[in-house]
Amino acid sequence: MTDISSILHQDQAEEKVRCEWDFHLSTIISSCNSLSGSGCDTIGVLEFDPCGNFLASGGIARKIRIYAVKSLLQEREEGEMRTSTGAPLALDHGNACDFFMCTPAKLGSLKWKPGLGSRVLGSGDYDGVVMEYDLEKKIPVFERDEHGGRRVWSIDYCHSDPVLGASGSDDGTMQMWDPRCGDNGKCLAMVQPTKEYSTPVCCVEFNPFKGPIVAVGCADRRVYAYDMRKMLDPLFILDGHQKAVTYIRFIDERTIISSSIDGCLKMWNTEDQKVLRTYKGHNNSRRFVGLSVWKPGGLICSGSESNQVFVYDKRWGEPIWVYGREPIGLTGHDHGFVSSVCWQQKDENQCTLVAGDSDGVLRVFSGKRR
Repeated sequence: MTDISSILHQDQAEEKVRCEWDFHLSTIISSCNSLSGSGCDTIGVLEFDPCGNFLASGGIARKIRIYAVKSLLQEREEGEMRTSTGAPLALDHGNACDFFMCTPAKLGSLKWKPGLGSRVLGSGDYDGVVMEYDLEKKIPVFERDEHGGRRVWSIDYCHSDPVLGASGSDDGTMQMWDPRCGDNGKCLAMVQPTKEYSTPVCCVEFNPFKGPIVAVGCADRRVYAYDMRKMLDPLFILDGHQKAVTYIRFIDERTIISSSIDGCLKMWNTEDQKVLRTYKGHNNSRRFVGLSVWKPGGLICSGSESNQVFVYDKRWGEPIWVYGREPIGLTGHDHGFVSSVCWQQKDENQCTLVAGDSDGVLRVFSGKRR
């Protein structure tokens, strides 16, 4: 009886967790290109600034678009939360974004530079170039071309020393650089995680919580973490995915969430390198579909090749909420897919999630704790 009671208690607890949130679609932002299904405006990356006031997007269209979050959430400003059955606000990219900047190449990564009042935005592009843009002047202020023309998949900035940046590329390296050193951002350190052969570095993330740790995810299915003070060998290796690791996110100082094209997310304890939980439900076998962690609420979001948005609670391996219906049949060309997701990092009882897709459509979701 004790075992049965325990199982029933676990089932009730799981159901309670699944019912904690109400999500609804607040706003849709599209353009004329979105209707063609050509994929020429695929949104590959979304990033909220550290204060949560601005959203940056980039991708195939060779544009960085900057949106004021207030304009995307007009119903909150009016003090009226739409119901789950209410019609979402419909906007056009041209009217919704504050401004845009054209870029020399397609973009693989965007990251706001910490500590500068949301003024500087960094980017990594398909030509292997890292750039920084002054958003007040709307001009590039730094350029670094040290990846041999190979695609830069990811960039990040160190939180303890925000000038210090890192980039991961198809050339198989993660490079750390500092614009203050001259020489187009002198390479302070470079690692090739797979020393025997070159395999793409798909993602880079500094630990934003504690210590001089930087982690990289690679196409060899592993996550490598390094101490920035001594980068000859990794501090630890997380090995458990079956295919390339496409994203990594620190959810706290000791825990990493990783995403892979093996179709699952994994939560790792970095102290013993053990898998704490595996998350399954979304479809991901060959594309970058985005990964974002909402730290205040303990929620994880992934896009999907089924053109759906999946939200997981970090405590449970199955999704607690899914937006969109999985396509039943395909005609003409491949159906679209959700290509990027991003949480706004704000209070614990109310959240904002943005998802971009392969047709260039942005969807803004509002969530409220029940």
